[in-house]
Order: sequence, then structure tokens, then C-alpha cells
Amino acid sequence: MNRINLSTDGADWRRFIILISLFLSSCAMIETRIPDESGGFFQKAKTSEQEKATTTTTVTLPAAGPLRINVEEAVLQSLERNRAFMVERLTPAIRRTMEQDARAAFDPVLSASGSVSKSKVERENSNGVKTRSVTKNSNADASLSEFFPTGTTLGLDFTTNRSDNDNSGDQNSSRAGISVTQALLQGFGLGPNLANLRQARLDTLSSEFELRGYAQSLVAQVEETYWDCVLAERQMEIYKKSLEVAESQLSEAEERVRLEQLAESELYAAKSEVALRKEALINANSALQKTRLNLLRLLNPAGDDPFNRNMTLMEEPRIPTVQMAGIQEHLKIAKKWRPDLNQARLQIKKGDLELVKTRNGLLPVMDVFINLGKTGYANSFRGSVDDIDDGESSDWTTGFQFSYPLGNRAARARNKRAELCLLQSQEALENLDQLAQVDVRTAYIEVNRTREQVDATAVTRQFQEESLRVETEKFRVGKSTSILVAQAQRDLLSSQIAEIQSVINYRKAIIELYRLDGSLLERRRISAPGHEQVSLQETR
Repeated sequence: MNRINLSTDGADWRRFIILISLFLSSCAMIETRIPDESGGFFQKAKTSEQEKATTTTTVTLPAAGPLRINVEEAVLQSLERNRAFMVERLTPAIRRTMEQDARAAFDPVLSASGSVSKSKVERENSNGVKTRSVTKNSNADASLSEFFPTGTTLGLDFTTNRSDNDNSGDQNSSRAGISVTQALLQGFGLGPNLANLRQARLDTLSSEFELRGYAQSLVAQVEETYWDCVLAERQMEIYKKSLEVAESQLSEAEERVRLEQLAESELYAAKSEVALRKEALINANSALQKTRLNLLRLLNPAGDDPFNRNMTLMEEPRIPTVQMAGIQEHLKIAKKWRPDLNQARLQIKKGDLELVKTRNGLLPVMDVFINLGKTGYANSFRGSVDDIDDGESSDWTTGFQFSYPLGNRAARARNKRAELCLLQSQEALENLDQLAQVDVRTAYIEVNRTREQVDATAVTRQFQEESLRVETEKFRVGKSTSILVAQAQRDLLSSQIAEIQSVINYRKAIIELYRLDGSLLERRRISAPGHEQVSLQETR
């Protein structure tokens, strides 16, 4: 070990250590902060008028009694209380702990150790005189080390030793030192050293996009189920009215048979029609109960028995006043807001970071190091510590370390694998983008089809009403039969259900289009993570 005389001024020695520590600590702050875990998830975004009117973004439904709820309240209730969504909301927080794991690579490490020993030696000299020597040794050391994103490892250490011998007395030595190791090739620079942390952050961001996609699916499911429930209620009303009409016509037919104005055989068609209406009413009631049960599961209202809560749906199945944009506008929106496309872009960014790591792994290990220290000697521990500042005993060591596996086969294989995985992710993004275009275009076609069906079914229902009126008048004057009247009633019933069904289908087609282009949450003014498009910029 080479020895030089460092300055005997203790203040200069301490300032030298502090300056190096501050410089390397400033490097450690680069991109190593963990993002704040707080933040608004799935809240109702308010306009300026709404902000003046209210300060809350949640919906509080009564814990007991019947529920009176509209679509907007149903959506917010599901985002707040849906069991499956509550499970999914924990995923980003879980992923964020992976960031903390990656950040731990740059945490300082404090270590300490100590030991005590005792030895007794008995000797006999040439004169036959026996001598005994008892030595007690104790030592302790403590060190603080930290790895920085620059590829630098800084270490501070303190060591003290005490030896107590019967013959020579107490001897104490203490040493304080600083060591710096810098990677020059493999492990040098912010890119490879921060890659794991950046990948962990991308995983967290990907989980937020995944949660956004799940939220959009939940919102769409709640809205569609709500309108299915509205449809089932309207079908019940139509079937009840049709049953009343069929029973009224049966009573009229029976009266005409009693007056011998109609053959008794005409009653069979009227009775059959009443039975069919009752059968349809039973099926419609069952469908309504099942749909309500599904909606209650999605909402999960408070209370001991949520599945037995009665609901009053406040929305009417009207044609929505929506100004549809062109298909190109929806395709443009899909590129920005579709969660699966943004997740695919994040996968490419992760692959690019993996390539940074594997390319760095192709380099040899070439590190330089320097160790500086001062040692104090005295008959006591305190004296040896004071002598570190006052004494002139010092030491330094510098050198380098080099290693390189011949062929470097493992590193080359990892690098090749990273290149192929990156290429695969890029191709997957192109394929997903094409599938997204097909989804949006198909949904857009369905919106136009269902809108045209609304007008067509309305016209059909009007004609069927007139047809039934004419057939009923003909039956009353004896120019028609019960079977023909029953057939006209069935046709009218089918047209009435088809009309309301077309309105609901149109609303559901719009919801599906907004879900597939990724804009459903934005259009419902729901604030959620993942509303910014991921940019594919160089990560290196």
C-alpha cells in the first residue's frame, strides 16, 4: 500500500468527503423519484356551471328502500361500488410497489459488525522459566455505501481496533476512509442503470391504461344493461296492454256468440290469443327480473340485501340527440384514446429500454476505483479517533478492474432476443391498430343501421295499427274472422316491440362505438388516468 501525507487539517479532509458526497447525491436525483400515489381516479369531471352548483363527484344512493336512478347515477355508482372494479383498481397501486423495488437499487446501505476475542499464551524459555501472556482484542466497523445512476459507487467506512496485552498494554487504532468506484464501460451512464426503474414506471402506466379499458367496459355494460332493463319494462307494458285488448276482444266475441251473431268456433282463436299473451307476459316478466338482477349486481347498492331492492328507472327510451362525427374523426380518436393501443406503445418503449440494457451488457467490465483513508493511533479509543484529524497517518489505493467473457455468448443471446422482442412488439402494434380500425368502422356502420331502423320500425308500427283497425272493423261487420284479427294483433305487437327495440339498439350502438374508439369516459365527463396518448420517442 502506498502512503502519502494528506493535509493534517481535519476540516479540509471533511470538506473533501462532503463535496464528493454532494456531487454524487445530485446525480442520484435524476429520474429516481417515485410518482405521487394520490390522484383522482374515475371522478365526474365538472363544467364551470356544475362547479358552481355542486362540490361532490360521487353518488350516494339510499341504503334501504326503492332506488330511483338515471343512467348517469348508475354509471357513477358502479365506478364507486362495483366489486369487480374495486378489485381492478388495486392493480396500479400493486404495480407501483415494483417502482419502489427498482428504486431500492439506489438506496444507501448501512452495515456494521463487531467482534471480541481473547487469547492466552504460555511459554517456557531456555532457563525453564514459564511466562504467560493474555491478549484481548476487540474490533468494530461501520460503512455506508450507495450506488448512483451514473454507475458510481460511493462508500464511507469507519474501523476501530483495540488490543489489550498484559505486557504491552492497550493499543487502539481507528481508521476513516472513503472509496469511489466508477464503471467506464458496462454499467456506465444513466441509460442502462435507470432502465429497470423506467420499465417499472411503464408497467405502472400500462396498468392504468388497463384499468381505463376495464372502466370503459364497465361503463358500457352498465349503460347497456340499464337500457335493457328499460326495454324489458316497456315490453311488459306492451304485453299487458295487448293482453287487455285480447281479453276485451274475447269478451266481445263471447257476447256475439251468445247473441248468435258469431259462430262458436270463432272463440277458439280469441281464447288462443289470450293464452299466447299470458305466456308472453310471463316470459317478459322473467326477462325483466333477470335484467334487474344483473343491473343491481353491477351497481352493488348499499344495504344488507341489495338484490331485493326495487328500482325505478328514470330515463325514457328516446332517440338521443347526438351529432355523429365522420368516420375519420372516430378513427383519429381511437389512435389517441384506445387503451390497448397505448399499452402496445408502452410495450415498445419497454422493449427499447431492454435493448439499452442488453447492448450495455455486450461491453466489457472496466471499473476504476480510489480509496482514501486516515488512521489514528493511541492508547485509548477516543485518542485514536482524535488522532485521525491530528495525525499524519494516511493511505490511498487506486486501480482498475477488467473482465470480459471470451465469446460473450450469453450477452449476445440476450441482445438478439431483445431485438426480436422489440420487432415483435412493433408488429403487434401495427396489427392491433388495424383491428382497431375494423372495430370502429364496424361499430360506425352499426350506428347508421340502427338509426335507419328507428325510422323504419316507426312506419311499420303505424301501418300495423291501421291494419288492425281495419281488420277489427271488418270483423265487427262480419267480413273477417277471429284468426285474421288475432294475426293483425300479433303483427302490431311485434311492430311495437321492434320499435322500442330499435331505439334501445341505437343507443347501445352509440355506446359501443364510443367504447371502441376509446372516448366513452371522456364523453361521459369522467376523469381517469390514461387520457394522454403514449408517444413513441427514443428512450435511450
